Amino acid sequence: MTEETVDRAPGMSVRLKLTLSYAGFLMLAGALLLAAVAVFLVRYVPLHEFVFTHPGSEPQRGPSRRALLADFVPTAAIALALLLVFGLVGGWLLAGRMLAPLTRITEATRIAATGTLSHRIRLPGGQDEFRELADSFDAMLGRLEAHVAEQQRFAANASHELRTPLAITQALLDLARTDPSCDTAELVDRLYVVNTRAIDLTEALLVLSRADQKAFTPEQVDLSLLAEEATETLLPFAENRGVTVKSSGEMTPTIGSHALLLQLTTNLVHNAIVHNLSEGGTVWVTTSAHSKAVVLTVENTGEQLTPQLVATLVEPFRRGTERVRTDHAGVGLGLAIVSSITEAHGGTLTLTPREAGGLCVTVQLPVAAPHSGLPTYAMGKSK
Repeated sequence: MTEETVDRAPGMSVRLKLTLSYAGFLMLAGALLLAAVAVFLVRYVPLHEFVFTHPGSEPQRGPSRRALLADFVPTAAIALALLLVFGLVGGWLLAGRMLAPLTRITEATRIAATGTLSHRIRLPGGQDEFRELADSFDAMLGRLEAHVAEQQRFAANASHELRTPLAITQALLDLARTDPSCDTAELVDRLYVVNTRAIDLTEALLVLSRADQKAFTPEQVDLSLLAEEATETLLPFAENRGVTVKSSGEMTPTIGSHALLLQLTTNLVHNAIVHNLSEGGTVWVTTSAHSKAVVLTVENTGEQLTPQLVATLVEPFRRGTERVRTDHAGVGLGLAIVSSITEAHGGTLTLTPREAGGLCVTVQLPVAAPHSGLPTYAMGKSK
């Protein structure tokens, strides 16, 4: 990837422009003042010499207009020359002082362009336009640094997760090549399981990428019907694990992607079934509609969770192994996908540990307008 640059013709620096502007303004003000004095001389001083007297004093002879103007013109020229020198020197110094914060901001921008995001401007002084710009730039660098670090962790975790099934596959194939007497049927079964896990991980990464990019066409969706569909699909899985799933709710119209919102609901219900009690577990799936938002809530019984652990569950590849059984543990992207889909739809995701054990997950999405003009998908009265 090449860096795009714009070819520009050389020009004056901002400091020089401010200096010339300051000096020019000072010269204009001085010229106007001297012009006002000249007008006064022309208007109120007689053209020829005059005599004026004061009571009780000797008569005195006043200067003529021509004489005053003859003395005034060179003096005014010297004054303008001094003003020019003063304006250039003073303007240069003032411009440098005023542009010093901008120089620091520019230097920080160049450092950030090299890939060093840890540098901060931290401009001192009171609040003004330059400091507001510097603080905004520091905040942007902070967010960008955190985002890059998160992406690096995600890439490292994804590489590790993808390498594991590939390494297992390689080991199984090496075993089959070096040991002709190995059980071929068992080898195929194990390869099938490993390959299925790799496919699930790849598909989860694709869903997560799609949600992050918000690459979907918005449509009107009834979240309650999606919850019902996800519940019915996973009901046999829940029965095999001895988990009871209870669903209830009302029409919850929202705007978004039917496929992504169904993925969100399915992930939550599946997660609640897997991370549950070993026997006699329960999952509650409820939907509700409010004036400005629709809410999907998925609760499940389970072991006691700490708020510190719950706060990390939306991170990619975080499975919460402290509380799950080894089977059907997934690829560690379930809640990460839920978080990305929720954010892509302008909603909020809240995870709260239940006092009796388990987890309560709440997804709040904007409610659809009664006449939004968007195509309707899966709209209807929930059963």
